[in-house]
Amino acid sequence: MPVRLLHSTTFRFSLLYMLLFGASVLMLLGYIYWTTAGFMERQTDETIAAEVLSLSEQYRLLGLGGIQRSIAKRLSAETGHDSFYLLADNNQRLLAGNLPSDALREIVPIINERNWLTASFRIGRRHVPIRFHLVALPGNYTLMVGRDITDLRLIQTLIIDSLIWGLAMTMILGLVGGLVMSRGLLSRLESINRTSRGIMEGELSRRVPTDGSGDEFDQLALNLNRMLDQIEVLLASIRQVSDNIAHDLRTPLNRLRSRLEVVLLEERDQQTYREALERTIAETEDILGTFNALLRIAQAEAGTSREDSQLLDMACIVGDAVELYAPLAEEQGLALRMELSSGLTVRGNRHLLSQAVANLLDNAIKYTPEGGEVLVSLTKDGNGCLLSVADTGPGVPEAERGKVLTRFYRLEHSRSTPGSGLGLSLVAAVARLHKASLSLADNRPGEPAPGLRVDLFFPNCV
Repeated sequence: MPVRLLHSTTFRFSLLYMLLFGASVLMLLGYIYWTTAGFMERQTDETIAAEVLSLSEQYRLLGLGGIQRSIAKRLSAETGHDSFYLLADNNQRLLAGNLPSDALREIVPIINERNWLTASFRIGRRHVPIRFHLVALPGNYTLMVGRDITDLRLIQTLIIDSLIWGLAMTMILGLVGGLVMSRGLLSRLESINRTSRGIMEGELSRRVPTDGSGDEFDQLALNLNRMLDQIEVLLASIRQVSDNIAHDLRTPLNRLRSRLEVVLLEERDQQTYREALERTIAETEDILGTFNALLRIAQAEAGTSREDSQLLDMACIVGDAVELYAPLAEEQGLALRMELSSGLTVRGNRHLLSQAVANLLDNAIKYTPEGGEVLVSLTKDGNGCLLSVADTGPGVPEAERGKVLTRFYRLEHSRSTPGSGLGLSLVAAVARLHKASLSLADNRPGEPAPGLRVDLFFPNCV
């Protein structure tokens, strides 16, 4: 775990943040140093330069005696002994000032080209850091003016120590914070990895745990769990479809094979062969129809048909379907009526919507007895539109309404009628693709044959 922690992306980001924060602390303390110690140092230099200028003016006006008296006056008025002076001749003999006579001999070899120097001298019992400015006066005299910068050094040392400790604390806290953050994030990610490994090993019911905080990781876990739920449903659906295909198609395929084998057992006339081939073709078309329906359901559930979506006139689609099935309804002695509101458009796939409406009409006509009625209506409902197909057939019991939307499921009273049990499955898949709600209800509640009303509500209908 420690090795993984140190090599984690979170820890590297924490280190980067620590370096950036350390740089900001360094810049902040550097600015504080420049505005405090730097300001005091510049102020000290300006004070020294002003005194050098004043004493040089005294020498120019009053001569050697005048500058000596001025230095003595300044020293007598100095209470804190922060100022230092030295006036020497060309033999480096002390003429005035409070610095030792050998100070000039120590300073001259190391003085810089600007005649500024910071040096430490023993004054009394202590060493005093002094900032100097040295100038040459006419007559081969040398003047040195300095200030005690002990307080300045203390402030500089304090700021530098604060800088060092601030950087050290920043690095330590950043490192500890990075370790703590990385450990917490790794534990959350490890729970996702454990769940993923378990699912890859076949434990499809495992889900990513959440801590109820509602943070980004909780949202990620919830989305992953919803995705896993959907995958589990799809896998269960695939298994069910496979089982249903094996069960429902095995009988017609065996019947088809048996019929062909019987025909081939002995010589028969051409008419017999023709009739056998026609029945074979009819059953093959039924099998192909089943596979085509499964393919359309798969396309609708996968959402691949969204690429062909466009604004469609629902009244036109429903009207075409009703016109197509009107002869069949008339042939079976049914009254097929429609009540359509014009100008209602839905964004979707024309082929799938037409197929869904056709399946609803086919079911309604198929299960409505002679003399019954089928009503197709399309109305505006709030911000959406409602498509209803209602019949006067036997209806669907409430306990069975969820099941009839699954593939290959058929009610007992409908097993004798032609069909594969995929019609409403396709309608449900098309409804999900178009974000429409699908509901089944009794058309005539309380009657022995309540009929069935299928409602498709499209929320975004203009």
